[in-house]
Order: sequence, then C-alpha cells, then structure tokens
Amino acid sequence: MFIGLDLGTSGLRALLVDDDQQTIAVSEASYDTTHAHSGWSEQDPEDWVSASQKVLRDLRHRMPSQMGQLRGLGISGHMHGATLLDRDACVLRPCIMWNDTRSAVQAAKLDSFESVRDLSGNIVFPGFTAPKLAWVAENEPEIFAKVAKVLLPKDYLTFWLTGAFTSDMSDSAGTAWLDVGKRDWSKTLLAAGDMRQDQMPRLFEGTDLVGVIRSDLASELGLPSDVAVAAGAGDNAAAACGIGALSEGDGFVSLGTSGVLLAARDNFAPQPASAVHTFCHAVPGKWYQMGVILAATDSLNWLSRNLQQSPEQLTTLLGDTLGAPGTVHFLPYLSGERTPHNDSAIRGALIGLDISSNHADLTRAVIEGVSFALRDSLEALKSTGASLDSVFAIGGGSQSRYWLELVATVLETPLHLPEKGEFGAALGAARLAICGVTGQSPEVVMTKPQISTTIMPRTELTGRYQEAYAVYRNLYPSLKGLSS
Repeated sequence: MFIGLDLGTSGLRALLVDDDQQTIAVSEASYDTTHAHSGWSEQDPEDWVSASQKVLRDLRHRMPSQMGQLRGLGISGHMHGATLLDRDACVLRPCIMWNDTRSAVQAAKLDSFESVRDLSGNIVFPGFTAPKLAWVAENEPEIFAKVAKVLLPKDYLTFWLTGAFTSDMSDSAGTAWLDVGKRDWSKTLLAAGDMRQDQMPRLFEGTDLVGVIRSDLASELGLPSDVAVAAGAGDNAAAACGIGALSEGDGFVSLGTSGVLLAARDNFAPQPASAVHTFCHAVPGKWYQMGVILAATDSLNWLSRNLQQSPEQLTTLLGDTLGAPGTVHFLPYLSGERTPHNDSAIRGALIGLDISSNHADLTRAVIEGVSFALRDSLEALKSTGASLDSVFAIGGGSQSRYWLELVATVLETPLHLPEKGEFGAALGAARLAICGVTGQSPEVVMTKPQISTTIMPRTELTGRYQEAYAVYRNLYPSLKGLSS
C-alpha cells in the first residue's frame, strides 16, 4: 500500500492506493488561510500537521488491515511558500503563501540582478520564495536574523514525518534560488538575496527516498515502523505525474483555483521574458513549462459570492452547448496576473455591461475571460518551442461541458477527459513513492489514464472566438493605464 498526500491551498487530501494503483480510500481535512492585509496570504504550518494527523488516523481507523501494509508515502504541495525555521526547527512566523503579492518590489529588484533569469530560467515573480525572504529581511529583520532553514510547504510535512530537511527539484525550482538547468542550488542566486546554502534543504529527485517515518510518530499514528517517504513534488509536477505527462508533447490544462497550461519538456528550454514558468520535473532528467493564471475557478467563485448563487447554478444557466462569444468582457486579474504579464498590481474588470446584462451574461463573461487568459498562456508556451497537440483537462472547472467546449475552441486544441478515477496530484505523489520503494521507472509507473471523452474544438466558432480573443488582448494595456 502507498499514500499520496496533496497539501492544497484550502485542504489536505490523502489517497491510499495498492501496488496496482487502485484507489482503496480517500480522506480530506481543511484549514484556513489568513489575509491580514491586501495582497497578504498566510497559513500556519501547524494546521498542515494537524490535517495530516487527522487524515492518517482516519485511514488507519477505516482501513486498519491495508494501512498495516503501508510501504511508502509521497507528498505534493502548493509551491513557493516560505516556511521559516530557527536553529531549534521551530516555526518563526506563518508561512507566506504562493498567492501572496506583498514582495513585488523585492521581486523586481532580484529580477534585475545579472544572471538571475539565466540561472533560474524564470522571471522572479512576487509569489516566488526568494522575494518573500527579501521582504522579511527588510520588514521583519529580527525574524530574518533567526532563519536557520527555509522549507517549502510540503517539505515541512516531510520534516515532520522524517526529521530530515529535504526538498525535490520540481518544488525548489520555484524558489528563484535553484539553477534549474543544473538542478542544484546556485550560490549566485542565493547571494543575490543574502541567503546561504546551509539555510537550504538537501536536494533530491522526486522519486528518491529521503527517509522513513520517525518511530515515535509511526507508533503514535499506528503505522508500520518502516514506511519510506519519497521526496515528492510541487503540486503541478505531481499532477503531471498523476496524468502521465512526462515527455515532450504531453500536457494538461487545469481549471482549478488557479489556471495552468502545462507542457512536459525533454530539455531545459527557458524563455523568461514570456513569463512562462520553466521548472524541473519531479522525475530525473525532465523539465516542464507552464503558463499560470492566478484566478481560474476563483473568478467563478468570486462571481458566485457576489450573485449569491453557486458556481453550478451559474454554469447551468449557459447549458451544455457552446454558443457565440458574449458581448461582456471579463479580465480575470482579481489577484494580479503571472503569464504573460507578470503584473501583481493589475486588477480585474468587467467591460461592456448593459442594462439588460443578466446572471448568464456575467457567467459567460467570466469563463470566457479565464479561457482567453489560458490562450495567453498557450501563445507564451509556443514562443518557447513547446508543442501541445492535445491535452488532458483536470480540475473542478472540467466538470462543466460548456466550459470544456469553450476552452477547446479558444485553444483550438482537443481536450481529453480521463476515465473516472484519481489522476491528480495525490496520485502523482503516491506514484513517486511507488517508484522510490519498488525501483520501477517513472515511465512504467506513471502511465496515462484511459480517455473517457475527447472534447473537440467547435471549428464553426473558432473564427468568432479568435475575434473575441483579439478584443480581450487589447483590453489589458488600457486597464493597465487605469491601474498605474
């Protein structure tokens, strides 16, 4: 038996699978995010520990026989978070999250240093880890002076489980401290932010085993004493492992809280100016690139809160069949934007409202705006040489047939829907553990799921949506002018 833990933004998901990767049980626990100021987003790492204890105990209670056969565990987690520990491994402050934008000034300063983009393969985004530490140095110097280790969120859970300070390549690539081509910490990048290599965890490939669960913790949780823990992966790399996107041409589109268009790459091919993320994959010798939009289903959730109707109720208003583009335009920059603008200050807008505009018009505008933002990411990926002839569709938004037809048509790319089952980051984390424990290659373990349906672009509408996308692209400069 193997477990994949997925440390998400709003909760933890635990997936128990057997050695044939059949789902045995699932357990979930939620936790809160605090927003003390505009642009701030923080979590208490002890909430992650409490959630982990809850789900592991729940699985042990419900599946005692299977949990007694547990051999390995892998963890996936939201990236970029700064979890700061002192010399006694005590948490110094709440974790500064991936969607926290307070360090925009520090990010711009780091990004201006010579060789930073060449070595990291990326723009230094405000959400990355390095500018967060620069912000702490400037605004909380007494805390910065005590920092002995910086751990990414999922690596804090690995430390709790094993007592070891470790990280994997895919997660560490989002810090702006890693030489992404060489897959190692960069002295140059660390020095740019006044950091030291001894403050960094030891690096592993995601399939490597980093230790076993501490004996006292295994006893406390009722687990076998020899459960091995894999290095794990950042959430999108883990999702790629779960869906079998390992090699050139493989990819997925994720309609989750944020939106992601990911392409696996066989080689390191950065183009930072495109605002595409170029990261190490969770498996050896592979990389991946992705365009990221900060508010995908979050945009629909925002509309849902304000119209006081559930997202499902709102999307039902549109039916199941895609029609022509609407006349109301939405720019989904509710929390700023990454690809292609790298603009933490920009904010969203509804444009073209009419006195007759109704809930359906607003819903259509929101999901069209998110879909056009994903088209921005596709164009940015193309500029790096990435190729995606078709992609798997995952995430909560993929439950809407209308939205899937819209994305396929806007991207002019077929979307594959996997057969019912677990194919997300939790499975990817479990697969990393399977590779580590059994020694099997990722290509053998991380196969693609069976396809239940393929959503084809509506070719009779692609011209209309191309025109609407051109309007969308022209709106950003005008909105930027109003925001500056």
